[in-house]
Amino acid sequence: MTAVFRHEIRLLFSGLTGYVYGAFSLFFVAVYMMYYNLSAAYANFEFALAGASFAFIITIPILTMRIIAEEKKQKTDQLLYSLPISTTQIVMGKFLAVFVTSIIPMCFVVFYPLILANYGNLYLPTAFGAMFGYVMTAAALMAMGIFISSVTESQPMAAGICFAAMLLNYYMVTLAEYATSSAYGSLIALIVIEVIIALLIQHMTRNSVLSQGVAIVAVIATAGTYIYNSDWFVGLFPKILENISVYERFYEFVDGIFDYTHVVYFISVIAFFLFLTVQSLEKRRYN
Repeated sequence: MTAVFRHEIRLLFSGLTGYVYGAFSLFFVAVYMMYYNLSAAYANFEFALAGASFAFIITIPILTMRIIAEEKKQKTDQLLYSLPISTTQIVMGKFLAVFVTSIIPMCFVVFYPLILANYGNLYLPTAFGAMFGYVMTAAALMAMGIFISSVTESQPMAAGICFAAMLLNYYMVTLAEYATSSAYGSLIALIVIEVIIALLIQHMTRNSVLSQGVAIVAVIATAGTYIYNSDWFVGLFPKILENISVYERFYEFVDGIFDYTHVVYFISVIAFFLFLTVQSLEKRRYN
């Protein structure tokens, strides 16, 4: 794992990828800090981080698009499979490389609230709590981007899909406000999601029986629950959208709420997408 980590770090900083990510991150944080803290005179550095988090829509695809897709395109992933390490260690090495790359700009950002505190009544615990949430949000989105990179051999396609996923996640709460809150609408939305999950299982495992079985069981269970008590489905789909939004959890940190359940949520998202990445690579390995 250490060898993979060092290899990825060298690749990220031997080219422009690591530097572009760091420059974009520092630029957006600085711009929003100037807007909120200097121009508008808000004593809340966390507002600057909340605004700068929009940059993840651009920076995460740039950072993760080549992490596995390029390996598959160049067939160098077969060299990784020959190493005396597991697929999990390979994925963890790559994830830690991009995570460390995201931490480097924050080593400079950490001084911003300390400087601002000398010129105003800045509440540092909230600022550093939001900074922690900012890092965890980046880590969760990076795990998502690595998984997307693992399902294609094209860097542009990986970047495009990742961009769409980041954009969807950013506007998830806004979409929840417009999503149907009726019981029947929630039922249809859940069935569509279950079918999409079944198609994803089919793509990753090439097992039609498993994917169809999952789809049938999930749809029957959902429909049966709806028949038993349709009131449970009223407002369910908008609530699901709000709860699965990575950004919504981050905004809790911005509001000064340090909830350990949010930390568990971020770790769960990271573990889930890294697990999917491992399964994607395992399928290619045995093929």
